[in-house]
Amino acid sequence: MQTQEEIINLLEKEDQTQVLRFADQLSDQQKQTLFDQISAVDFSMIREARKPQEEEKEAVIETLSTMTIDQIKASREAYETIGKKVLSEGKVAAVLLAGGQGTRLGYDGPKGTLNIGLTRPLYLFQILLGNMEKNLEGTGRYMHLYIMTSALNDQATRDFFREHDYFGYPKEYIHFFQQEMAPALDRDGHMLLADKDKLCLAPNGNGGWFRSLEHNGMIEDMKKSGVEWLNVFSVDNVLQNIADPVFIGATIACRQYAAAKVIAKATPEEKVGAVCLRNGRPSVVEYSELSDQMRYAKDEKGQYLYNYGVTLNYLFHLQKTQKMAQKHLPIHKALKKINCLDEQGHLIIPDAPNAYKLEYFIFDILQFFDSILSYEVVRQDEFAPIKNKSGVDSLDTARALLVNKTGITL
Repeated sequence: MQTQEEIINLLEKEDQTQVLRFADQLSDQQKQTLFDQISAVDFSMIREARKPQEEEKEAVIETLSTMTIDQIKASREAYETIGKKVLSEGKVAAVLLAGGQGTRLGYDGPKGTLNIGLTRPLYLFQILLGNMEKNLEGTGRYMHLYIMTSALNDQATRDFFREHDYFGYPKEYIHFFQQEMAPALDRDGHMLLADKDKLCLAPNGNGGWFRSLEHNGMIEDMKKSGVEWLNVFSVDNVLQNIADPVFIGATIACRQYAAAKVIAKATPEEKVGAVCLRNGRPSVVEYSELSDQMRYAKDEKGQYLYNYGVTLNYLFHLQKTQKMAQKHLPIHKALKKINCLDEQGHLIIPDAPNAYKLEYFIFDILQFFDSILSYEVVRQDEFAPIKNKSGVDSLDTARALLVNKTGITL
């Protein structure tokens, strides 16, 4: 743990002493709270974010071949055999990305605690656990599940699982870890204060998952348990197919160390990231990055070239990913409206974007692999995200897709 003097020296070096502007007005306890927050800041992330934006050379974007549903069907039995063997040997663990709140849905709480039932309680976390357990039937094993929370929802998430007795899953196989927080920066790259003794902090994006696992000592625990593969997935898709033996088997059979589940886009305009090659490396191209020419381009068979979007369900080889995670992920800066203190200590509630939120994205790690498996799944079987309060990808559409797929009563 750094001393206060060491932290002051660091702030001077990093040109960030403004966060101590009100230190003389703080009690010893408040001052310690602020210094503790500062000591946890990843200043390398801030330094990177403050660098002058270099003019990016136009990327060369090309298509990445995908293992289609028909190709998977042809070898399904062989892939499933490989996957079930690996699962039965305890070589797969799951990582659930659940650091967010349900704010966009008008829900005050961790997104995974959302009750989607109509006539009975049925929670997102409960559904995902059930999906995972179905694939473990017959393996004779439970699988370790690592749940990434954030400072915003960690205690509420832990309490929720405890109150619901872990939905019958052995609690010794469920592990919680917090993702790291990143400070908000003003337009000049200076950290902002939420209060006189608190930084403006927000979760550092889903791309920080591996590093947060390492910092919590969980990677070494995984290795001791014999884990070789990590199935990483998001919390907001009720049809997530977790520990899918066919997906696992196909990845291993193709001798890949990373794989992504993808769906054929409903339309060229659908706003999902498309798997591709960027400058010859595996990547995900955001919808906004595709030109109209690329968006509507077709191959000789009349199929759209950039037709496959990610579902946020990945498989990573543990040791290979540990090596890749040492490399620097790009930082994504988003200009947002962020409440903060002004120089006089008055709270500003902006009516326009005023500060940058810093995040890492999970798909950026794909570029460090020489190749990946892009693996197509049936949309109505595995893709029912809850992103919006109403309309497309909402609670209502997810409910309908879940009932259509499973036939369960909500």
